[in-house]
Amino acid sequence: MSRRTTTAPTSGRRRATFAAGLATAAAAALVLTGCSAGSNSGGSSAGGDVTGTITLQTWALTPKFTGYLKGVIAAFEKKHPGTTVKLVDQPGDGYSDKVLSQASSNTLPDVVNLPPDIALPLAKRGILEDVSKADSSLRSTYTAGSVDAYDYKETKGGVYGYPWYLNTDVDFWNKSMLDQCGLDSSKPPATTQQLFAQAKTMHEHCPNDYLMSRKPTLSDFTLAGVKVLNSDGTKFTFATKKAASLIDQYATAYQNGYMPSSVLNSDYLGNSTLFTQGKVAWTTGGASSLSDFETNNPSLKNDVVVSPALDTPPLYVQGLSVSQKSKHLATANAFAQFMTNAANQKAFAKLVNIFPSTKSSQSDPFFSKDDGTENGKARVLANTALKTAKNLTPVEANDSMTTFLDQQIALAMKGQTTSMKALQTAQTKMNTLLANG
Repeated sequence: MSRRTTTAPTSGRRRATFAAGLATAAAAALVLTGCSAGSNSGGSSAGGDVTGTITLQTWALTPKFTGYLKGVIAAFEKKHPGTTVKLVDQPGDGYSDKVLSQASSNTLPDVVNLPPDIALPLAKRGILEDVSKADSSLRSTYTAGSVDAYDYKETKGGVYGYPWYLNTDVDFWNKSMLDQCGLDSSKPPATTQQLFAQAKTMHEHCPNDYLMSRKPTLSDFTLAGVKVLNSDGTKFTFATKKAASLIDQYATAYQNGYMPSSVLNSDYLGNSTLFTQGKVAWTTGGASSLSDFETNNPSLKNDVVVSPALDTPPLYVQGLSVSQKSKHLATANAFAQFMTNAANQKAFAKLVNIFPSTKSSQSDPFFSKDDGTENGKARVLANTALKTAKNLTPVEANDSMTTFLDQQIALAMKGQTTSMKALQTAQTKMNTLLANG
């Protein structure tokens, strides 16, 4: 349910796979009962009667979650007689293009499942409703980071999506590899700089084993204190000495053999896959990733320790946006509120491996109580992290941009260009794409 890949995607792809991967999550039969309660129950609106027919468009949620979705719809229709909600689900691949095509042809559904990066161009074009007008309790209901994800610099005010559900990363470490290679598995790295130091120690004790297995991304620049984007969201500004120094540090680690040589290859499998194969000692992943690791490699059972994400935890958000052109705007707003209320979010999160965006849900024992297992610890760590998690990669950075940056960073780490030159080349290209977007 974490909507991510098992490889090591760039930040743009991570956001997309957080959504697209949901359709493949394992789940039991989904029958929703008793989910019409909650402080944000869908009663307020942008004005007008809550009546008429609207369409909800989801992203790769059926058939796995058809029962849940139809249960929420039925509860809303019962609460508001005279309303009808039609469900349309789009496949994972090509979703962004599909949404942009709908927007261009004036066929965008009334309520649409959109992550912040896909919602941004629609908000800039005035296609999405500012949902803060319909719900004065928006910021008191949802976590700050999830609301901020839909409050764009370019639109200068307004919130263009109800936060629906969240995820973040925690860190997973191979206990045996750490303990056998001069490290202490009870004290894994807590910061990026500690990671570099311990990678060096591991290499000195076990030259054929690796702790690190990834290149830096925009999110790493943010963690290092680099201002990645200007204040009005119109230009990338990451080509700095601080960012170049970080790439140099990764390049040195790579050239000194602290990472597998395949990290810079086109056939790189990703740190999650290498971790599952027992070839590297560290990876990041969602709270439920441990079960996948142990299923795919049973020898990892009882040999993985979990810790919080390095530095600041990342925030991955999915939301429901409302089309400003809806013929039944009050109904669309009311339904989006209803579907994202605390009770409905908690019911969804307990069926699959994501976390609610509603503040009141974070104290629920299911998310906040450690059951003594590493899986339980991972869930609690992730839930706690979401209170301070941040979107480390600007939503303005799309896949084309981050892919180009990734290529330039690889060239710098290979020594085929300087880190500053790679950053300047990437920044120029990305600013051109941003200006033409």
